[in-house]
Amino acid sequence: MLEILPLTGLPEVRPGDDLAALLGDAVERAGGLEDEDVMVVAQKAVSKAEGRVEQTDDVVAAILREARAVRRRRGGLVIAETKHGFVCASAGVDLSNAPGEGWIVLLPEDPDASAARIRAALGERFGREPAVIVSDSFGRAWRQGTTDIAIGVAGMRPLLDLRGEHDSRGYQLVSTMIAVADELAGAAELVMGKANGVPAAIVRGYAVPPGDGSASELVMPPERDLFP
Repeated sequence: MLEILPLTGLPEVRPGDDLAALLGDAVERAGGLEDEDVMVVAQKAVSKAEGRVEQTDDVVAAILREARAVRRRRGGLVIAETKHGFVCASAGVDLSNAPGEGWIVLLPEDPDASAARIRAALGERFGREPAVIVSDSFGRAWRQGTTDIAIGVAGMRPLLDLRGEHDSRGYQLVSTMIAVADELAGAAELVMGKANGVPAAIVRGYAVPPGDGSASELVMPPERDLFP
């Protein structure tokens, strides 16, 4: 049975905080870790702990600085490719849940490394290392609304590659890859959310694809990108 457990009681994360320790305390309150647990942590909490916040009176300048390339721009709306390769609104620069008026939150410098550090610290504390996903809310082409996706992963493969497998009718799958890290991030967001004050959750009961991959594997390769 799949369970999604919100990790509650964390204080407002500030620059320099030991996020892994705060998450560990929340895990203890929730009863500890189990084998094959997946911890999903909101990007905002990671960014704040790593000091990726700043005051500015020119948000657009910050967006352009954080962008590798601008894909589309309409007035103040900027769709940009980040230095990580993600394509998203405002290059991931966000004003919501920022430390205060005039502050912005930037994406972590290396979300995969952030996930790996959290995983290692939890493993040292609890004797078992959960897979860890750093999640953020992204919009989607042709779809209203946002959903959380994985921008950092550790302790799992982000894609379930079914190419070469056969469906129930014997048809050989030639292109099917399932973005399980994104699906787990979206599931966890149901108990987290921007307004709930819950920056992390445990997804329990799902056997993630084994291995250790990178969130960059979820980025569409340029040669297959139909929306350049």
